[in-house]
Amino acid sequence: MDKCITATEARRRFYDVISTAEHPGVSVVITHDGLPKVVVMSFEEYEGWQEAMEIMADPDPTLTRDIRRGIKDMKAGKRPKGVIGLDALRKRLKL
Repeated sequence: MDKCITATEARRRFYDVISTAEHPGVSVVITHDGLPKVVVMSFEEYEGWQEAMEIMADPDPTLTRDIRRGIKDMKAGKRPKGVIGLDALRKRLKL
């Protein structure tokens, strides 16, 4: 969920911006002159973005092939050995 505030408001409420954005999945978009300029997000989420960018930049064609194969298998309902679905996990944990 993104929250959008002006740069002036962000400056005035800096610690509130940090408190809001420190939660993964929540980011704060800071605007200037009515245009989005920067995004503040949790460090955990930032690391995830960095890792995703590294994977996408990897010239290794086998990685891309493996990711595409995994997505195709998931859509077809196939799972790697030892992986169970959410319903089966809930049943196993008696939830």
